[in-house]
Amino acid sequence: MPDEPAPYRGRFAPSPTGPLHFGSLVAALGSWLDARAAGGEWLVRIEDLDAPRAAPGAASDILRTLEALGLQWDGPVLRQSGRAEAYRAALDLLARTGATYPCACSRREIGDGARAGIDGGLVYPGTCRAGLPPGRAARALRVRVGNAVIRFDDAVQGGVRHVLADDVGDFVLQRADGLCAYQLAVVVDDAAQGVTDVVRGADLLDSTPRQIFLQRLLGLPTPRYLHLPVATDARGVKLSKQTGAPPIDRARPGAALAGALRFLGQRVDAELVDDRPAVLLASARARWDRASIPRARSALAPA
Repeated sequence: MPDEPAPYRGRFAPSPTGPLHFGSLVAALGSWLDARAAGGEWLVRIEDLDAPRAAPGAASDILRTLEALGLQWDGPVLRQSGRAEAYRAALDLLARTGATYPCACSRREIGDGARAGIDGGLVYPGTCRAGLPPGRAARALRVRVGNAVIRFDDAVQGGVRHVLADDVGDFVLQRADGLCAYQLAVVVDDAAQGVTDVVRGADLLDSTPRQIFLQRLLGLPTPRYLHLPVATDARGVKLSKQTGAPPIDRARPGAALAGALRFLGQRVDAELVDDRPAVLLASARARWDRASIPRARSALAPA
C-alpha cells in the first residue's frame, strides 16, 4: 500500500525588519487559511538570521499583531538565530559530497560582464569553480548546480521550470560574513519542522527551484508550494518597511483581515468586519477557495 501523506503542516516565516504590514499580512493570512481549511497545523518561524537587518523588538511586535488578528499558531516559535549548528551540519554534508566550493569573487567582480539572472541578481560565471585563483582567499561558499533542470507545479502560479545554470548559476550557501544564506536556511528549517506546504508571496517563486535543488542534494522532502500575489504600492513596488508600508492597526483587526481577504479574491461578509476576529476567520476558513486567488505575481494593495 502507498504511504499515507503526512498531515498538513504550514508555516509563516517573517523577517523581523519592522512591524507587520499589509503585504506580510497577506502571506500570514493566506498560509493560515490554507492550513486551517485543510485541518492542519500552522507554525511561525522568525527568520532573524541576518542580525544587522533585524529591528529591535520587531519579532515580538509581529507576534503580538498576529495574536490581535486571531492568527494563533501551533507549537513554539522557531528562531533562525539559534539554528547555526543545524546549518553547519548541512554545509558539512554538502562539502563531503563535493557539492560546494569556496569562492573569492566580490560582487563587483561578478558584475563585470555577468548577465542578469531570473530574479534580478547576476548569474555567477563560475570563476572559482575549478579552484581559487592564486593568492585569493575564499569569501563565500557556493553550490555546484551542474545541468540541473528543476520543474514543479505551483498551486496558483502553475508550472515552473528553471535551468539553474542559465537562470542563477552556482549560488551562495555561506555568505562572506560567515552567515548561512537564506536558500539553505529555509530548506533546513522547513525539513526540521516537518513543513508539508509552503504558502508565501510570489516574490519568492524564483527561489523555489533553488530550494528544491538543495532538498534533493540533502535527501530532504519537498513540500507543496503555493505562491500568493505580492501587494505593491502605486509605483508597483513591493510593500515593505523600506518603502514606508504602514503597520497593521491592531485596534481594527477586522478591517485589516477583510482587506487581505479581498486582496486574495475571497468573499467577505460586511457584517462580520466589526465582529471578533475569530468570527471573521471562521467564515473565511469555511469559504477558503484557492481557485479564487489571483494568479498575478503582484497587485496593488488597497488604499
